[in-house]
Amino acid sequence: MAFSKSDTNNEITRNNTNLISCDFVWPVRVVSWIVPSRNLRGLALVVVALLLAACSKNVGDRTGSSAQRPTISSESVVLFAAEPVEIPWNGSKEAVVHVTVQNGYHLNANPPTYSYLKATELELSPTGGLSVGFITYPDPAIKKFPFAEKPLAIYEGDTQLKVLLKANASAAKGSSNLSGKLKVQACDDQVCYPPGELAVAIPVIVK
Repeated sequence: MAFSKSDTNNEITRNNTNLISCDFVWPVRVVSWIVPSRNLRGLALVVVALLLAACSKNVGDRTGSSAQRPTISSESVVLFAAEPVEIPWNGSKEAVVHVTVQNGYHLNANPPTYSYLKATELELSPTGGLSVGFITYPDPAIKKFPFAEKPLAIYEGDTQLKVLLKANASAAKGSSNLSGKLKVQACDDQVCYPPGELAVAIPVIVK
């Protein structure tokens, strides 16, 4: 059975959805059977080869996009910064720390609305005569989210925590750091992420 040039073109046109699909590309033998003309057969094989290359690139691009997608964690959307504080020897002074949450996310307030939500909590370890008197957490914003039955108390954007620091009689004069950790649980508009911790430090100068 022979095909005319017009018949061959019509056949290719009718099956163009298969030819351009990445799920199905005609093998060389099928192309050779449908397109007996050597000239047209060569052209058809070139087209198939180009389609295969394009499909491979598309699959690679999709795989690469998935691999490059960043993993969200509670710690990855939060920044901590502390202003240096000067404390008189055997005295106390208030330090201000900044907790900045990336746009589109928020942290649970302290205290949180529900007990199963993890509060934002700063823990500092006493060292070298330096200690913490108390920590003041700011008033939260109240917002409603689809995943919670009632509005939640949250922190978003830049939040300031105030920490009363003490330097007792055993504290050495000079510069040091009061280290600790910031416990956080970040959420977006749909879900909350597993709780995490950031290592933090407040620069202190004892006068």
